Amino acid sequence: MKLKWETKLGIALICSTTIIYGLKFLIIGDEGGSNTLTYIFNAIGFLPINVLLVTVILNQLLAVRSKRERLQKMNMVIGLFFSEFGTLLLKHFSDADPNLDTLRGSLLIRESWSEMEFNRIRNELKGTRQTIVIERLDLVMLHTFLIQKRDFLLRLLENPVLLEHATFTETLRAVFHLSEELDSRGDLSGLPPADIAHLTNDIRRVYDMLTPEWIDYMQYLNSHYPYLFSLAMRKNPFDEHATTIIQE
Repeated sequence: MKLKWETKLGIALICSTTIIYGLKFLIIGDEGGSNTLTYIFNAIGFLPINVLLVTVILNQLLAVRSKRERLQKMNMVIGLFFSEFGTLLLKHFSDADPNLDTLRGSLLIRESWSEMEFNRIRNELKGTRQTIVIERLDLVMLHTFLIQKRDFLLRLLENPVLLEHATFTETLRAVFHLSEELDSRGDLSGLPPADIAHLTNDIRRVYDMLTPEWIDYMQYLNSHYPYLFSLAMRKNPFDEHATTIIQE
């Protein structure tokens, strides 16, 4: 197994300390006292351990903290995307999915869900291409909606926080590509079958990529922000009966 550089450095530093104290024992023996030579050996011998504690261990603690902060910022940006844009887009697509009923029960996320339930629906979606009947979509309305959100999409793509989230960045690119495809057509009515098939594929790509991202985001809210999860659950784009109004 390939060792990380931190592990290699730690082993090297511990070996250095062992060698230094070994030399001390060979040169001055195990005599006590506070002579200058003993002090020098003790100081030099402790130096690698000091480097290990400060450089490696402290660096790892700071890296973990930094990663946690970046993850929190990243999920804040993703949450903004779904609040302003993603949830409504998924709602449009799911309404045009003739096979949604086969997955609807699995996508009705509840507060009681554990990590196992979220993993189950992820595995269920893997290798599955969701279906879209483009005739059920209002392409003009979809085009207008995407154009209105174009500046918002561009700002998200420029956000350095999302650079570490490759799959979400690819999802944003797919959404932006769909926006460009629709915007490049002057008239969205009376398109030839080949062009309809091409647009259907672009829409389905966004649908396939956006759904797992939504599931990941819902799991994050469920684990960290129950009050935000409650609202997101009541706005579930896959639930035809979803309402933000809490019933008795």
